[in-house]
Amino acid sequence: MCEIIIYRGDITELDVIAIVNAAKRSLLGGGGVDGAIHRAAGRRLLQECRSLGGCQTGEAKITFGYDLRADYVIHTVGPVWQGGSDQEAELLAACYKNSLLIASEKGIHSIAFPAISTGVYGYPKKQAARIAIETVKVFMSEHKVPAKVIFVCFSEQDEIIYQELLKNLYVL
Repeated sequence: MCEIIIYRGDITELDVIAIVNAAKRSLLGGGGVDGAIHRAAGRRLLQECRSLGGCQTGEAKITFGYDLRADYVIHTVGPVWQGGSDQEAELLAACYKNSLLIASEKGIHSIAFPAISTGVYGYPKKQAARIAIETVKVFMSEHKVPAKVIFVCFSEQDEIIYQELLKNLYVL
């Protein structure tokens, strides 16, 4: 049985097999969730990320989780919001799909996502949440792994958006 959960809190403290990092193209850390994950995982994460040669928008790459509770970090680079006419929706959906593909290929049964691209990249939160939930819903209908997906919300406002959309969009 596939399960989708909305959780408000710190993604770095979750006890899941993989967490997703809303990364910069360099994969070398930054602000927001990217910086929090790098700080919590420790130096070895940065060292491994240096060996990956960056990541293009919409793609995803995996590393170990090091000092995190999660065994793995799946890094994906979300699109910068340009008003919606620069393939932002397709690229954002690709972030979720490619992260889930890696998880499925590695046999990762539980994965946690932040709200990709909604911070400094400026993607409208409700539109981004809709893409996230719809993409995960389709993927989970076609794959058995991962069996549990957690959407981690930073604020109460984000949590409400995800809960409302999940209630209206997601039916098992």
